[in-house]
Amino acid sequence: MKQFEMRLARGFTLLEMLVVLVIIGLIASLVGPRLFSRVDTSKVQVADTQTRLLRGAIETFRLEVGRLPTAEEGLSVLYAAPADDRARARWHGPYLDEKVPADPWGNPYQYAIPGRDGMPFAIYSYGADGKAGGEGNDADVGFLPPGQ
Repeated sequence: MKQFEMRLARGFTLLEMLVVLVIIGLIASLVGPRLFSRVDTSKVQVADTQTRLLRGAIETFRLEVGRLPTAEEGLSVLYAAPADDRARARWHGPYLDEKVPADPWGNPYQYAIPGRDGMPFAIYSYGADGKAGGEGNDADVGFLPPGQ
């Protein structure tokens, strides 16, 4: 009768697993803060890009309808026809593929008339803090109203 050899499969010891976890933790602690700071910077860039796209949609609305959206209509008129019959007849929207997006921090974009430096309107985000003003990631982003 043949004897069967039993081979024991060698696995990782608990100590080896702990060493690997410590090394992964050290790498994550070095790389993590750099990645998170880039996330904040990218949100500012996304807000800037979105305000530029919204500005283009507002300009297209103005060309077709013959006026800017009123403060009461706000940005919703870029997606849904205005209530005014005269404006509705000239409206060829929607001027956005979807409803007006929230800014990267989940807050609505602001629209005001007039804008700063001779701009006829302002379209902007309050930034990460959701409040007017601020510095760094909390700074307002976009085409700002007078006084900001």
